[in-house]
Amino acid sequence: MNYQTILTLLENNIFIITINRPDKLNALNKTVIEELGAAINEVYNNPEIKSAIITGAGEKSFVAGADISEFLTLDATAGEALARRGQELVFDKIEKSPKPIIAAVNGFALGGGCELALACHFIIASEQAKFGQPEVNLGLIPGYGGTQRLTQLVGKNRAMQYIMTGEIFSANDALQLGMVNKVVVQTELLNEAKKILAIINTKAPLAIAKVIETINNFDHTHQGYDYEIKKFGECFSTEDAKEGASAFLEKRKANFKGK
Repeated sequence: MNYQTILTLLENNIFIITINRPDKLNALNKTVIEELGAAINEVYNNPEIKSAIITGAGEKSFVAGADISEFLTLDATAGEALARRGQELVFDKIEKSPKPIIAAVNGFALGGGCELALACHFIIASEQAKFGQPEVNLGLIPGYGGTQRLTQLVGKNRAMQYIMTGEIFSANDALQLGMVNKVVVQTELLNEAKKILAIINTKAPLAIAKVIETINNFDHTHQGYDYEIKKFGECFSTEDAKEGASAFLEKRKANFKGK
């Protein structure tokens, strides 16, 4: 399949999906979401694919968040629809994939990019990778599962801190928090991901699928995700959300008024 914003390569039963918008720091927009959804469908449906890697083009960014320019015209209903569509097409589908999908984080993984990595079954990061959920700087909250998946990995208190401050943290910090499985030098990132998947690919596929399914359902429901989606949508009816997006695009400091 031909894509505009992603590259795909099948190598030794490992499907490598590369988000390819380096000039935009690989930011997520509607096209990227749709094409990622189609690529994940390939993972589900192609019997030659045993596992997958998601990474970003270039050495600077994995995915540096969403394309903020798409936010300016959204109201609460449209904001909720945006988050729900992304969850259904990509993030939930990755998490529920019966085949392992791992994130090879090569640079900035912020906002939706951090959430994309969190949706994967585990994360390998380069030494220069940076993580964060800075949505509060735009008058928003995470909308693609960040409040739920980050909490599951690092605990309630840490998730509260990182999401409320919007703080960006290093790959080694993420490793210590238990969010990242391994940190390697940039030049070895893909090789390390492939090495781990090569081992997993030797195991019984149905057993691996059951491992994923049972771990995902450990004390876990989707009520939290639905609540997050609704609250994410509500943010778009606030003046601060519009101010945050405008300030970002105009490269100035936002003047939030709590309205």
